[in-house]
Amino acid sequence: MRTPSPKQAPAGLTCRGVTVRLEGRTLLEGIDLDLAPGRWCTVAGANGAGKTTLVRAILGAVRHEGDVLVGATSLRRLRPRARARLVALVPQHPVVPPGVPVVDYVLLGRSAHLPPLGVEGQTDRDVVEATLEALDLSRFRLRPLASLSGGERQRAVLARALAQGAPVLVLDEPTTGLDLAYQQEVLDLLAGLRRERSLTILATMHDLTLAGAYSDELVLLAKGRAVASGPVAETLTAENLMLITRARFRLLDEDGTTVVVPLPPSARARGGGRGE
Repeated sequence: MRTPSPKQAPAGLTCRGVTVRLEGRTLLEGIDLDLAPGRWCTVAGANGAGKTTLVRAILGAVRHEGDVLVGATSLRRLRPRARARLVALVPQHPVVPPGVPVVDYVLLGRSAHLPPLGVEGQTDRDVVEATLEALDLSRFRLRPLASLSGGERQRAVLARALAQGAPVLVLDEPTTGLDLAYQQEVLDLLAGLRRERSLTILATMHDLTLAGAYSDELVLLAKGRAVASGPVAETLTAENLMLITRARFRLLDEDGTTVVVPLPPSARARGGGRGE
């Protein structure tokens, strides 16, 4: 069963000169992004490069210069409820309310569509039940969210974001803390939902192999600046990766997918090297 959602046309995501300054420090400078409807872009970079700061700027959670648009709508002056109807977040560290059952947690995603002091109606509950079914969570609907495994909990967090019905989905390190099987499961699920619902996805990720495998485009950040951006095939190169990491690595081609392999300290002595 496909997940019903409010009548929301596909929309792209645009960043124009997004800059974040805090206490005299520049955390993010001049970020430009033009993501067409239905495309998936992953932002990658070392810890402290500015990935989460960019996410917070898009969500309006941090004061910034420049502008962020969904379709033709600027988010700058929108109230949080209106912004949430256009952009939904899957956070890196979601707050897990103690004792809250999965169905009620996912229902929180409908808050963006309710008037002040309003209560959920049958349409909201129908959207939630269909979302639970689509993400294979119906059997857990009455289970406390905190009792789920890591992968199940991440699906519930994704379900809450999807229940918002926003055309743009922002994922902040969506595979953090998950084993390899769950990482693939979550990303496969996202890829399918993107095709089904024409979602526009902006993600931040550390795993460059997964980023390249699932994304259409990459933005590589270093010290708050975009040092490379564009289609995956043009961006995921040794030369570009050396701009964002000091790690030793080798790039391999696996049936058209670029695999980033970290190398042990002894690799250089055996003929390996940084960015070989």
